[in-house]
Order: sequence, then structure tokens, then C-alpha cells
Amino acid sequence: MAKEEGRAETSNGNLQVDGAGGGDAQQSKPRLDGSICGFESLHHLLRSSLEPELFKEVSRLLLGLNCGKQLDTIALPESATSLSSKHDFHLQAYGFHADMESLREPRIVRCGLIQNSIAASTSAPVLDQRRALFQKLKPVIDSAGASGVNILCLQEAWTMPFGFCTREKRWCEFAEPADGESTQFLQDFAQKYNMVIISPILERDVVHGETVWNTAVVIGNHGNIIGKHRKNHIPRVGDFNESTYYMEGNTGHPVFETEFGKIAVNICYGRHHPLNWLAFGLNGAEIVFNPSATVGELSEPMWPIEARNAAIANSYFVGSINRVGTETFPNAFTSGDGKPEHNDFGHFYGSSHFSAPDASCTPSLSRYKNGLLVADLDLNLCRQLKDKWCFRMTARYELYAEMLANYLKPDFQPQIVSDPLLHKKLA
Repeated sequence: MAKEEGRAETSNGNLQVDGAGGGDAQQSKPRLDGSICGFESLHHLLRSSLEPELFKEVSRLLLGLNCGKQLDTIALPESATSLSSKHDFHLQAYGFHADMESLREPRIVRCGLIQNSIAASTSAPVLDQRRALFQKLKPVIDSAGASGVNILCLQEAWTMPFGFCTREKRWCEFAEPADGESTQFLQDFAQKYNMVIISPILERDVVHGETVWNTAVVIGNHGNIIGKHRKNHIPRVGDFNESTYYMEGNTGHPVFETEFGKIAVNICYGRHHPLNWLAFGLNGAEIVFNPSATVGELSEPMWPIEARNAAIANSYFVGSINRVGTETFPNAFTSGDGKPEHNDFGHFYGSSHFSAPDASCTPSLSRYKNGLLVADLDLNLCRQLKDKWCFRMTARYELYAEMLANYLKPDFQPQIVSDPLLHKKLA
């Protein structure tokens, strides 16, 4: 991991000297590989382009401070970093601290996020595509295990390409039961590394009419299935034609109590709904993972904002994961938005990161490389920020409940107070 100013981090964690000054970055043209003017991330671009003191101040404004300091980087064991070098995936690690307390020891949980591109052609047989992803992720999961990760989260629908843009029903073949092949594949890692693993898949509910759901399966650190959560909010925007395959979930806002802390999963589009974040917090979540699949043209300006806002407003940690790469499909498609037919969804821009309740966050992973982000989270920070800002105490839940109850009535009328002079003028 990079620890020196004026240097950039390669995808495998090695240091390389970037071009000095901002001129090189400004003159570079945007690249088709998904980089930002040749840089893996905005963080790397700024570090290369700014003088150290200026970069430090810009980082303070963009990433915040944790307990009054920049985040510490964590040295990972050689057994983890060597896998990064050998298999060419981005590896970063940071630590979030909390203030020392008199009555509670630090509650440090090591979490990991994996972002990746697909591993085979989208026209290959289903089993070939899925098992190619198994082989691709195996060394990354092993690196997480070697790093001592306690809770690991994969990206949305990690076992398949995000083919829901096409509206072709063939992608339903990737659906599997919650205890299916991908869960069995991960259960071995969970047992081996004493690690909770969140596995977002396309689920087929064989008991209820073989219905398909967008689901996150939570695998316990003993290899058992703790439970599952189904995606609450389904997008109908641009190429996100997901309601062709599955509808809104029916599992509410569950929080899973694990050996390492209370966790929840807000799948992808749910991050655009503040009340969705709120509900997980009211149910006691300390870490909420947001496995996603989203493209640059649609959502990238929102990406570093929404999860961070949720972490602040709800006094918990958020782990945001997005896949990487451009996935091309055999048949061209349109989405009723006036754009010409096309064969790809756009660029999935990665940029996975952690956000903390004190408004600090990690630098993002690469915008185009496979990667593993590791972070130590001191869960004591959640209560400390609740005590500091008193958001729970000062919230007016009774007012919100009344407003929402009235809004759901057919005869609802908005509470609008009009200027009486406005009506006289119109008359």
C-alpha cells in the first residue's frame, strides 16, 4: 500500500512514481480502460498532481478526519500482498479508530470488500461463466482470509454478468437457491478463515413458485447460513431493466447479529432511499454493506456522497462495493430512452470504499481494476457519534410517522401555506 506522498499505488499494491505536477494529468486524455486520465482513482490523480501539503489539505476536505487525524494505513501480511501481486488485483487497507473509553474496550472488526469484473464471455455457458468467477475470486478471498478479515462482502450479483439491461430471460438461468452452488463455494472459505461472508446472488425461491429475487445470503463464520435479505428497491431508470426479472423484496430491513457485530445489507438502488438506510439503523445495524452494480454515466457523482451521508445520519459504518469493467452482450438492446441500440451497459467504475459515522472515509479502490479493500472498524465509534450529535434523541419520529401515515391516504393533501397576496395578484 502506498504510504508516500507523490507516488501512486499500482493494482498489486506496489509503489510507482507518478509524473510530477498537475500538467501531465491535465494533458492526458480520458482512457477507454476506465481510468481517470491514466490514474486508477481520483485519490491517485490528486496525490500525483498536488504538492504534499496541498494534497493533505485537499484530502482532509474530501475524505474527512477520523478522531482528528487522517486514516492510518494497515500493513498486511506478505501472504496477502503476494496474492495481490500474483493475481493482479488492487489491495488497500486502512484503520478507523474511536476514542478510548473507561468502561468499554475497543471493538475492532476487520472488514473486506471485493470488486471485480466478469471472468468469461457473456455468451459462454452459464456454468462456465459462474465457475470462471469462482476461480477468479478464489485468490482474492484467500487474500482476505490471510489479512484476517472478519466480515467480507462481495458485489451485487457477483456470480454473473449484470445482464438485466437486455431484458432477455436467459439470464434467469443464473438464479439458484439460497443454499446453492455459490453459497456452498463460499461456505468453505467462511469455515477456513472464521469469516462472515455476504454473498449477493440471483436467488430462485423453489418453494414459492420458483420466483426470482435479487438476494444477499449471509454466511456465518462457521459456514452456516445466518439468513438472507432481498433487495427492497428495484430501479426503473436507463438500462436498469431489473423488474423484468424480479420485484421488490419481502424481507423488510433485517439486521444480522454475528460474532463480530450487527450487520445489514442495503442492496444497490436502495442507497438512493434515505428511509431504507434509516430502517437498518433503527433495527440496530453497526455496519451496513451496499453491494452494487452501477455505471459512470448514470451515478458516479452520487457514489461518494450517498453512503457517506447514510453513515453520518445513522451513526454506523457503510461498506460500498461496485463491480468493474464493461460487459458486452451478444444482442443489441434499447431501453426506451431514445438512445441508439447498444451492446453494453456502460463502464462499471468500481471505486469501492468505507464510510464512517464521523464523516471520514477511505480512498476508493481502482476505477477499473479488480480489488480488495480491507478496513479495521472500531464499532465504539457508532455510539460515540450518537452521543455527540444526538440524532436519535433529536429526531421527530412521531412527526414523520404521522406525515407518512397521512401521505398513504387517498385523500392526502400536502401541507402548503400559500402567500395570500399571491392569490390576490392572480385574481
